[in-house]
Amino acid sequence: MAANTRDIRRRIKSVKNTAQITKAMQMVAASKMRKAQNAATASRPYAQELSRLLMPFTNYVIEDESQAHPLMQNREGGRDLVIVVSTDKGLCGALNTNLLRELTHFDPVTTEFVCVGRKGLQFLARGKRDVIAEFSLKDNFSFFDAQIVAKFCLDRFLSGQVNRITAVYSDFINTLTQVPTRKQLVPLRSLDVGNAELGMVDGPSDTVVKVEVPEYILEPNQTDFLNSLLPHFVFYKIFHLILESRASEHSARMVAMKSATDNAKQIIKDLTLEYNKIRQASITTEILEIATAQMVLS
Repeated sequence: MAANTRDIRRRIKSVKNTAQITKAMQMVAASKMRKAQNAATASRPYAQELSRLLMPFTNYVIEDESQAHPLMQNREGGRDLVIVVSTDKGLCGALNTNLLRELTHFDPVTTEFVCVGRKGLQFLARGKRDVIAEFSLKDNFSFFDAQIVAKFCLDRFLSGQVNRITAVYSDFINTLTQVPTRKQLVPLRSLDVGNAELGMVDGPSDTVVKVEVPEYILEPNQTDFLNSLLPHFVFYKIFHLILESRASEHSARMVAMKSATDNAKQIIKDLTLEYNKIRQASITTEILEIATAQMVLS
């Protein structure tokens, strides 16, 4: 009996230590979550205006694809490049599992991958997929860091090594909901550019809203304008989806750690109840033994 109570006390102490760790991780994740959510939602209005600005130049049909801007030329067949935005660390529930499941939809023979985050790299390495580059997803990920990723991918597209660039990331909806999303970045399509996807603060980032399309007088000409603005649009689009992924990561981790802490508290309650039952049974047995011995002696 004593051995059982010692084991239970040891388990209660172990679970309490685990609960302290998960509680601390929950508080850290909550702090980072607020910053990441604010960064993701604050970037949406600018992206919406950028989309609206580009609508007049992309919302028309070009009969000769060779006359279109290089970032808007549709190419049939060829290889695909997929940017996988995962996390560097685990303990964020099923976020990475749901996200990496989307990668099974791509043909491993004709697809090459660029990983932003170690979890995606580990998954693709186990599947022996073609990973051509890997970038760390640090907490202070900046627009300059996103430009490095985007330029690497655009160079492969403009050189003809790949015909499409697609991003797979976790789209932040709210603290409890993160949706694995697959979005084509290049070639740019009128629906993608005209979509006010990044301007929705309280809804999913691919929600379409109608906006008025203005007319512009350009100086010096449309070609120079697109050469400057279209790459910037791709840079910012990649930067924003990474911000969405970061907000999703910290939200999922905070929820997972809160769930772990609550489960640990419930286990402590159950173990304490079991310990008290065993201890009560032991005391009752000892009292009976003493009473029986006294009756025998008398």
